[in-house]
Amino acid sequence: MSKLQAPKGVSEYFPPRSQYFELVRETLIESARISGYQLIELPVFEDTELFKRGVGESTDVVSKEMYTFEDRGGRSITLRPEGTAGVMRSVIENNLDKLTLPVKVWYSGAFFRAERPQAGRYRQFYQVGIEAIGSNDPEVDFEVIAVADRAFKKLGLKSYRLDLTSLGDAASRASHRVDLINFISKLELDSATLERAVLNPLRLFDDKRPEIQEAMLNAPLLMDYLSAESKANFAKVQELLSAADIAYTINPRMVRGLDYYTGTAFEFVSEKLGAQSGIGGGGRYDGLMADLGGSDLSGIGFGLGVDRILLACEAEGIFDSTSNILRLDLFVIALSPGEKAFVTNLVNELRNKGISCDMAYGDRALKGAMKAADKSGAKFSVVIGADEIKSGNAALKDMKTGESKEVSISALSQEFIAN
Repeated sequence: MSKLQAPKGVSEYFPPRSQYFELVRETLIESARISGYQLIELPVFEDTELFKRGVGESTDVVSKEMYTFEDRGGRSITLRPEGTAGVMRSVIENNLDKLTLPVKVWYSGAFFRAERPQAGRYRQFYQVGIEAIGSNDPEVDFEVIAVADRAFKKLGLKSYRLDLTSLGDAASRASHRVDLINFISKLELDSATLERAVLNPLRLFDDKRPEIQEAMLNAPLLMDYLSAESKANFAKVQELLSAADIAYTINPRMVRGLDYYTGTAFEFVSEKLGAQSGIGGGGRYDGLMADLGGSDLSGIGFGLGVDRILLACEAEGIFDSTSNILRLDLFVIALSPGEKAFVTNLVNELRNKGISCDMAYGDRALKGAMKAADKSGAKFSVVIGADEIKSGNAALKDMKTGESKEVSISALSQEFIAN
């Protein structure tokens, strides 16, 4: 019988590397939480029409990369390729826009795109995202960018940059579209590229083929067509970023990969990764909610790639592969099988008091049990035999310094609660 394997292109995490994945994810989430964002838990699959209308049929995501299938009821269902469209659907359906604005939510989980797997580019990948819906203040744009930047700095990342642009408002885009279409009409393009350009001419700026990039070198840039209001908002965002010492680079050719973006758009790029260097990004999407049948409310958000951020952390040497970052407080060892029942009960009581601890299982000798304690990453260990149970005291060993002190077994929890 052949050995079963995970599907190709799936990012999978298991100990010990999973602890670093968890740390990255929780650091991103915590930065959102302290900024007032609340959890929204979304379906992993949605009606296909949601992504066609919300993401845009001219995008590679919709035209090439979605996992779409027909369910038993004959409905077209798609595994979610991104998070914003699902959030907007939920906000509309559950009338969250009738609450205090802006609606500020965060989400986390697996997303799916049918594309060729490569380093940092998976068919199943993980994101943490936030959305702020119901305010077009540039201060909200700044807040969203700052949530990501704060998390990256908390993780210890240094070799990354923030690319920033403005995709303007409806008036800006309409004026630019006329000149852009005129420019594109003079290019020699294949039929598939022309079809994409008809749906959304901005998509050609996002085309990675060298010949298209060269053809678009002299194309009119949207930032040169910004309305007075768009210019003022974008200038305010830059002012706030500078005041917060968040460095950025203006990239007038960046359009991002989804059709719904307007106004401020941004991307964080790791300088330590190869071709797949983007570790997260987002932008404002004025008009998306109305396009999906809801109120005409402005919104902005981001999606941060947990997989790529982990790769960036590893590339910068932030995580020591020999260390255990999710350290236990205590590892308890029974000196002989006769004390195992006592130790099992003690460990359970300590866990009930919120103390992270583990014990040596099986019939290991003391030497082997101490090796298990060392590999567990526990801060302290304690060995309990018949004499310790009789006296009610045991030696609590500091696993880092090797120093020991006598403690009362019944009051063992106080050693950790006090700290």
